[in-house]
Amino acid sequence: MPKKYEPKITEAPSNFSDLDKMSISNILTSINQEDGQIHLAVKKVIPQIENFVSVLVQKIKDGGRLFYLGAGTSGRLGVLDAAELPPTFGVSDDIVIGLIAGGEKALRHAVESAEDDPEKAWKELLEFNIGKQDTVMGIAASGTTPYVVGGLQKARNNGIFTACITCNTNTPLSLASDIAIEVIVGPEFVTGSTRLKAGTAQKMILNMITTTLMIQLGRVKGSKMINMQLKNNKLIERGIKMLMDELNLNQEEAKTLLFQHKSVAQAIKNHQKK
Repeated sequence: MPKKYEPKITEAPSNFSDLDKMSISNILTSINQEDGQIHLAVKKVIPQIENFVSVLVQKIKDGGRLFYLGAGTSGRLGVLDAAELPPTFGVSDDIVIGLIAGGEKALRHAVESAEDDPEKAWKELLEFNIGKQDTVMGIAASGTTPYVVGGLQKARNNGIFTACITCNTNTPLSLASDIAIEVIVGPEFVTGSTRLKAGTAQKMILNMITTTLMIQLGRVKGSKMINMQLKNNKLIERGIKMLMDELNLNQEEAKTLLFQHKSVAQAIKNHQKK
């Protein structure tokens, strides 16, 4: 780790004081005011996001995987993003994998000191037989979380492509990354509570990364999720509507076709062969 880096912006004092004396309306309005800065901060780092996604798409096409490393809120966001991809885009659950300090228990409960072990993440990555075809992205608002920094450093030292999302500048995490996405949202409404603006910014960027990835992998047609898993009535109805619009079918024809082929993508493919 470097001897010096800039003070943590995420730990700077809130722009507001006496929160405990505010009215409910004032609290809500002030949080909303702060949140208005997030999309502007994300917009500034689109070039870095684009650089990362451009490399990632090709690595995934070549058979690689994307691993997220995070702790606390950042770790939960990574696990969430990975978990949402199979049902939304019909991909395998081993293309994007989220790892959180403390394991599955940490998704619901704090696991004391789990994030302070700089060796743990790499050991967990080795259990997945990680290799140079893969990509590791560290997610940490502070940019200093030992679990994340240690994992990225080991990955990079082993020739693996690395990137990060952080809300501070010139951090150890950025220095361990081939591409650093430093989204600067400023001090939090509640001082140091990075589940607020920092967490929202991280979620926005993760959405951008994996949505673009899935589109580039052909998992979307037009603007439709044609590979979604038909897990409930809402999604079945959406699939029927997609087929009606795409193939100019009536509702019964679309329903029959969808139930026959089990997915919108397969239904379209087989119908077009006729």
